[in-house]
Amino acid sequence: MRAQPAQPTIDTHVLLRDGDKILLSQRGGPYGHGRWHLPSGKLDQGEPLTTGAARELFEETGVQTDPGLLKLRHIVHHRQEDGTERIGFFFEAIHWDGTPVNKEPEKCLALQWFADHDLPDDIIEYPAAGLRGCLTQTSTLTLHGWQ
Repeated sequence: MRAQPAQPTIDTHVLLRDGDKILLSQRGGPYGHGRWHLPSGKLDQGEPLTTGAARELFEETGVQTDPGLLKLRHIVHHRQEDGTERIGFFFEAIHWDGTPVNKEPEKCLALQWFADHDLPDDIIEYPAAGLRGCLTQTSTLTLHGWQ
């Protein structure tokens, strides 16, 4: 008998750059409370990846970017402790408009720029794996949480 096909959640993450600085958001919800991550969210049904990434970036930070200018930098296939799966697509945005503001204060404690060589230690593991992949470019895929 064949195994059931995987039905992972598809996430988009945006590495928003201003020179050597990267914008991170500090989680305010129960998952990873107080820890840092990239602007991110789930892809909507029927939505192209780049459109979803640009939408999530705008919803969280007010920053606008042309989806066609986003560059795919890394993919993470993440397995959570409960066995559910997520596939995260990590995009880089170097062309964007606006000033980042916290548009989701109920979910986000703060937005802060960090130098790419001086990132905080308390980044949530799943997005940290993608961020490392983006910065090192040693591979295009990270398997995270798999034995």
